[in-house]
Amino acid sequence: MHGRKIDSLALDNYQRAARVILANHLVTRTYPDRIALPLIRRWATELREDLAELFGYRLEVTETTARVFPIIDRLDAGKPARTPADRLFDRRRYAYLALSIAALGRAGDQITLSELADQVAAYAGRVDGLELSTDRAADRDAFVDAVAWLTHRGALALADGDAGGWASDPEAGEALYDIDRPVVFALFRPPRALQHLHSVRGLLTEEAAVGSAHAPTAADLARRVRRALVERPVVYLDDLSPAERPVLGQERIVADVELFTGLRAERRAEGVALIDTSGRLSDIRFPSTGTLAQVGLLLAGEIADRVLDIDNPVPRRAGAPDACEELATQLDGAIPESTVFAPLADLRALDELAAQTDSEPEAEEPSETTYPLVDAAWVRETVQALADRYGATFAAQWQADVPGLTAEVVALLERLRLVRAVEDGLLVMPALARYRGAVVTVRTKRTEELFVTAADTYGSGTGTEGN
Repeated sequence: MHGRKIDSLALDNYQRAARVILANHLVTRTYPDRIALPLIRRWATELREDLAELFGYRLEVTETTARVFPIIDRLDAGKPARTPADRLFDRRRYAYLALSIAALGRAGDQITLSELADQVAAYAGRVDGLELSTDRAADRDAFVDAVAWLTHRGALALADGDAGGWASDPEAGEALYDIDRPVVFALFRPPRALQHLHSVRGLLTEEAAVGSAHAPTAADLARRVRRALVERPVVYLDDLSPAERPVLGQERIVADVELFTGLRAERRAEGVALIDTSGRLSDIRFPSTGTLAQVGLLLAGEIADRVLDIDNPVPRRAGAPDACEELATQLDGAIPESTVFAPLADLRALDELAAQTDSEPEAEEPSETTYPLVDAAWVRETVQALADRYGATFAAQWQADVPGLTAEVVALLERLRLVRAVEDGLLVMPALARYRGAVVTVRTKRTEELFVTAADTYGSGTGTEGN
């Protein structure tokens, strides 16, 4: 591993490059910033070899792009695409994004927004249940969000006009874009031809998708555990296969990832989390400023106190069904069973039937791990109590929407793998314990002071951020 050979004065720079490429997978001349690509190019040889050795990832670096081709062991809904206003992509935006990439791959060096919309609309018309009508404001807004996602990553560059003007009135507004073809081609590089997949599970590693005919080697197991450490906020032992669990306990495996990334591992009996104080690997900083993060920290503290209350014990429940399997089933169910996708749907049904027929009785599983359960009503009441006490410091949009605030805060904690939502409440995961004892201090407002911001009013008993 090159990290052991790099001079200590240059190691921090190398680790910064490692964090950037792991966090983004695609780096261009402008994304995530203008200094990222030169940094990656400086360390391209070392990064390429270490990524292959430690994780099994492939790195391609050109003059204009750096692209990591990861190996996916499990599906994860925790890293969705977002609009420029930080709203999550919905199914329509994902569809427009995919079709826009297809259209740009066949375009020249420039394209107008209306031309791209016409091409995407033509493609959309060939998929049952999908349409792009420029007469509908909702369709135009969704399409412009997809174009903005591409622009942010450097696939498109605005040369003239205004996309917002076109979205408001396509008859009066227009925008002209330069196309960066290397970025377009780097964006969509699936590991397998999609037409040959029987299920979304085909995008996973062979072992995760269909099971391996031979036992994985020690090197395979080590790479899978290292991948989990950099791809998940927390790696719980219960997430891993029986063969992988002992590997997580090996000091050398975790130390390799610490040296490569510059992060610090926090070990607990239940698993390991990498703590990212740099903010360059995490897509979520926590604790952090902003109403959602601060209420999330306070709610985590309240949950910890509730679980530790020996006078009023909470029930315990076995873990929820595997989120990866649930997500795979949902995605498979969305495959259009018509036109060019009909063979995929038919083959998927045959695969499911074969799996049911060929399955052998499994060995008896050990008893399931149980987790504390806090009921949904208690969560709602607790967030309402926090809003009543500290609501004056909340962002305006949340002061009048406590139910919406509750939903967003729970989603944040679930994404951080601190809780797991179930139908009637939240299962409390072990990593939440690191935030027990969270405190809040409200400054007294003096007449000469301006309104106290949320960043001034909240604190935590810990000063680190989880990745």
